[in-house]
Amino acid sequence: MSSFAEVADDVFVLRYPVLDVNATLILGDGVALIVDTLATPAQAAELAAAARQVTAAPWALVNTHHHFDHTFGNATLAGDAPCDIWAHEETVSLLRSRPEAVRREAYEEALRLAPDLAGELAEAPILAPNRAVHQESTVDLGGRRVVLRHLGRGHTAGDLVVHVPDADVIVAGDLVEEGAPPSFGDAYPLEWPEALAALLRLTTPETVVVPGHGAPVGPHFVKGQHEELTALDWLIRDGHRDGAPVASVAAKAPFGPDAARVAVRRGYAELSGRAQ
Repeated sequence: MSSFAEVADDVFVLRYPVLDVNATLILGDGVALIVDTLATPAQAAELAAAARQVTAAPWALVNTHHHFDHTFGNATLAGDAPCDIWAHEETVSLLRSRPEAVRREAYEEALRLAPDLAGELAEAPILAPNRAVHQESTVDLGGRRVVLRHLGRGHTAGDLVVHVPDADVIVAGDLVEEGAPPSFGDAYPLEWPEALAALLRLTTPETVVVPGHGAPVGPHFVKGQHEELTALDWLIRDGHRDGAPVASVAAKAPFGPDAARVAVRRGYAELSGRAQ
């Protein structure tokens, strides 16, 4: 079973091996917060057991965005009451109004990335968050302040970062990726650089940034990803202006041709007013 490792004062990260996805546990005075809930009820049950090795406190939940590997464990971790689940309003809307569309996208992605998950995703209950964040909300963990911020569209329309100021930790969700290229399937590549720039303005040289997938990083890594996304942004804008084929722009782009082709298509759609 995976376990939590402390990355800052009373902030713990569990790096789950399937899809190398992170869940974060933040402790306050008699209450806790779990950020992201993994992909299936079985995974969420493992996550709950690992959290109970660290704390007996009741918890609330946060979803950094709507993708299945960050939300499909909600029902298991929320319990029968259920507890509060925080997310950006776009994430709330998708999971509340279009759960089967989210499930279908999750199933198709699992068939490509982790086929063993597909059957479980088809049956997993989808529990939408009940606390919506517009731009910023503060969660009080028994005197410990945790700030939830929407810094703009990037990986999705509803990205949320979780800032623990007293520990100098930012949980970035998939706005930051370590160990694999960013995923652009429903991303906004022309807006993503500004979201990361806003995240960087929250950091100090010592800030621990927990990415959606992979090992925790620091601001230097985030700056590097910001530079790559900015380069991609300009390539897309220049290519669209020149009428360049997607493949020729993707061949010049960071992150490898497969990810870049998706990004260029999404960027062209943004510039043509067709992005959803």
